Amino acid sequence: MKLFDLFGRRTKEQPAQESEKADGTEDMELYSGMRVEVTTFEGRLLFVAKLLGLHGKKAELHQYSEAGLSREEESEPLPVKIRGYSDHERKAVYMEGVITPLPDSKWAVEELTVCKISNDRAFFRLSTNLEATATMFSGLEMGEKPCRLLNISVGGASISSTYRYHMGDKFLLKVKLLEDRPISAIFSQVVRIIEKEDAEYEYGCQFLELTEEDEGKITQNIFAVQRQKRARY
Repeated sequence: MKLFDLFGRRTKEQPAQESEKADGTEDMELYSGMRVEVTTFEGRLLFVAKLLGLHGKKAELHQYSEAGLSREEESEPLPVKIRGYSDHERKAVYMEGVITPLPDSKWAVEELTVCKISNDRAFFRLSTNLEATATMFSGLEMGEKPCRLLNISVGGASISSTYRYHMGDKFLLKVKLLEDRPISAIFSQVVRIIEKEDAEYEYGCQFLELTEEDEGKITQNIFAVQRQKRARY
């Protein structure tokens, strides 16, 4: 993946804020090109798409990940939750709607309604417990250090480590999500720190300036890991 500038501005944590929207999208600027994740009401991730062609409570979803739907789900109108992130408002947008399939991996959305806007994490997170490494290029913890990947999304990850990092620290996170796929190497920045027992720390990390190709690779790996988990049960 792309190597990014390691000396950019530090990211500050923002206090959580929420606003409930009961009657549509008038208080929130939805826009063409917003990346969204589509899940069932039970929380199962179906696919990642771009929200396009907005017109009132109707829109289209242009899918750019593989779909995790059954044939029955693909053939009938399906109520879903749609979760996106507004680059304009810097907030997560939670929506609901009913989708039906169109040709060429597209979906029509009807009854589109914004339910909630908040500052919390916008993207589906997959729980993991995998060996990983964090490589700092300066500072007291310079060099490659072991850690564990606790969860991952398209936008970031949580890791645990016995090493002390600080808010805004940047490092190269390396992890092998699947045995038959290459190691993922992603530049990340610490945006949250939780001190645990036994001198261990948990870090919330944001991925830095990913390209759409990078996001697609992470998404495909998340889908593949999720399928493997389901196959075990």
